[in-house]
Amino acid sequence: MSCASVWTPRYALGRSSSSPGPGGRRRSSVRASAAAADESGDGPPPPRMVLHDSLDAAGVATAHARAARAGFAAQVGRLTSVAAASSIAVGRGPDLARAALCVAAEDDSLVSHSSVPLPVDAFVARLDGLSTGFCSGGNFPPAGAPPEVFFDHLDRYLYGYKVLTCRSGSALVLSLIYSEILKTVRIYGLLDFDAEIFFPHDLNSLPRGYDKHKSKLGDEAHIITSKSLLVESKQSSSLFLNAVAANHYGPGTAGYQARSHGNVSAIEMAAAKAAQHRLMRGVWTNVRFGDMRRALAACERLILLDHDPHELRDYAALLYHCGYYEDCLDYLTAYQTAKAGKFTSNSLEILEDEAVNTLRARVSLILAEDGWSGRRPATSYWTKNSEPW
Repeated sequence: MSCASVWTPRYALGRSSSSPGPGGRRRSSVRASAAAADESGDGPPPPRMVLHDSLDAAGVATAHARAARAGFAAQVGRLTSVAAASSIAVGRGPDLARAALCVAAEDDSLVSHSSVPLPVDAFVARLDGLSTGFCSGGNFPPAGAPPEVFFDHLDRYLYGYKVLTCRSGSALVLSLIYSEILKTVRIYGLLDFDAEIFFPHDLNSLPRGYDKHKSKLGDEAHIITSKSLLVESKQSSSLFLNAVAANHYGPGTAGYQARSHGNVSAIEMAAAKAAQHRLMRGVWTNVRFGDMRRALAACERLILLDHDPHELRDYAALLYHCGYYEDCLDYLTAYQTAKAGKFTSNSLEILEDEAVNTLRARVSLILAEDGWSGRRPATSYWTKNSEPW
């Protein structure tokens, strides 16, 4: 359920269907509420989110994508500060399963062009069936069984009989399914102890439940919260610097991502160049080298989560890549405003800040050209890289 991209921002994860605003432009409910906040003096509205409107302008249907985004935004709206910091085992706040499925539904709509949306409600019903199946049919442990026996039964049911039929899976998604089962057991009044989920940070372990009262020193680092589930990612280098380096090869192309801290391998360079060639011929490529639609969607959902101001900067880099310079400058400005007064001695962050200043100067020069506003590239990127197949 994560959102892969040309350059994949942190996790991924808004605009909803709405009537056109002034001048015929759609105005999302998210931006409308932000504008209302501005009028009440709570702060300026965020810059516009580009993806759905730009696809509409290019003649790509976005009704299903907008509906899925609206579903995601509705769940994010329930993510209070308390719920965001609570373990997913508690089940407080938003419906995380529905939120994750809305992410999958939007991504599916963006790349499949199917006339039928991903059946989110049907998948939620399947999750409910999986949870109730544990509570019946001889899968549930005997009454009064200690927590260790309870989790032995749950692990056997989930990993032996149901989910891991292929003996592989995403630890993040498995943790979500695990939490959904615990939520159902708790609703039925069959859980008489505080359950917690141990989230593994290696590639070979599975999420496991345990009695929170018997937790050990160091277990806290393996507790995944509602918000961290929605933004979970792993990265060993600055993807933002890679994206800025790619922009040196020209906006609106799939230029390969030169590493800011070393050389690109010959295999990576060849693969990226081949991907660029396919994109320019209108042939969609794999998700590692060219999935700009889902990259933008992931950034927009992360911005909705209000998790980290770096998401504003990352989104700006993608907008520059697509040729949306005015929007790029708006987001760079928003990022620098959010970071104002914060200083760092971290060498990587210093390099990133320098790259932000360089990118902003480059965008400002482009926008200073005479007549630029009269020839905005509203559809140029999507008409050159039109179809995901």
